[in-house]
Amino acid sequence: MKSNRRRFIRDAGLAGLAATGAASLAGQSAMASEAPHPDPAVKKVNGPFGEGLPLTVAGYDYNRVAAVANGKALIEGCEVTYEVTGIGPMNMHALAAPKTRHVTEIGLIPYLLAWANDGIRDYAVLPIPALRVFRHKSIFVRSDSGIDDPRALRGKKVGIVGYSSSGLTWIRGILQDEYGIKPEDLEWVLAEKESSAGVSGSASSWEVVEPEGVKITRAPAGMDESELLLSGEVDALFHAVEPKAFSERNPAIRRLFVDHRAVEQDYFKRTGIFPIMHLIALRRDVMEANPWLPNAVFAAYSKAKAMDMKFMQLLGWAYDTLPWYGQEFDNTVAVMGQNFYPYGYEACAKTVDTACRYLHEQRLTKYRVTLDEIFDPSVRGLNEAV
Repeated sequence: MKSNRRRFIRDAGLAGLAATGAASLAGQSAMASEAPHPDPAVKKVNGPFGEGLPLTVAGYDYNRVAAVANGKALIEGCEVTYEVTGIGPMNMHALAAPKTRHVTEIGLIPYLLAWANDGIRDYAVLPIPALRVFRHKSIFVRSDSGIDDPRALRGKKVGIVGYSSSGLTWIRGILQDEYGIKPEDLEWVLAEKESSAGVSGSASSWEVVEPEGVKITRAPAGMDESELLLSGEVDALFHAVEPKAFSERNPAIRRLFVDHRAVEQDYFKRTGIFPIMHLIALRRDVMEANPWLPNAVFAAYSKAKAMDMKFMQLLGWAYDTLPWYGQEFDNTVAVMGQNFYPYGYEACAKTVDTACRYLHEQRLTKYRVTLDEIFDPSVRGLNEAV
């Protein structure tokens, strides 16, 4: 297994921030509120409110999380400052330095890689999947390629950005489970430049772990992943969001699964898996000092999501720009149930365990991580009321 560990250490600035990682809880709380934030892109949504334990919380302000960010769903017993930032900076902040945030959204795959390969244990994940995304939609081919079935990818060149990223790990696992295509059956062409970097966020060192036995080559200098596919340098493209050429509706590029929704719904019906990209994590020292906190955080995020679900059902059709929003909501409930974005240990266990299996099968982790390791006993009883 190879990783750009030296570059990671350089970028993270571990040496200069070692004192921060060793600071006491009180000192860290003070630093979080008084020192300049290490990520200038961070936007503070709401200032402290209520009385209680001061918490710095970081994440996206998704509709399902917005009530935590704006204070309408309180974390009971806490005084919260919510910071909006991207997943790349959040991963680096929690897994490298300065680790001053008390609650943070974190990439599931980077977390597992850091846990298994680097022994990083500073944050404990909670069974709150902040982001779930079906991944069949994430495979792109040239419109004239003749590739209409995933099995036709065998022996082909696939363009990527970040081999061990969350999205690509899920795509490879699904291809192997569903279609018998193993990572070593493909040639991976790694682009150093990403056409949609402004959307998907910056890559971390955990996204460039390269296992032995898999052929990974470098794309020609200066070419982004869209250009690789348009030029014919690669036969397909695996992309966590959308390559620029596709988002601009270039007719030369299409999805492999044109009706990906039907394929993804069938996958969900058969497997029960709604892939998890991000979880919410709680700094371990804060959790151990405040054993009531996991329940309070879980309750707040669940309440925020319930508020969003109710809004979608009652008024979402009026506020959203999509003309058939209401029908899409009803169709989703028909396939996945009323709580189609479930939180809780029971709702997450199979999906997280599948991610652990994929990482080990793809030789990205030194050993197969287990649920008992990463989910503290105190959080395994966290489940939403049905």
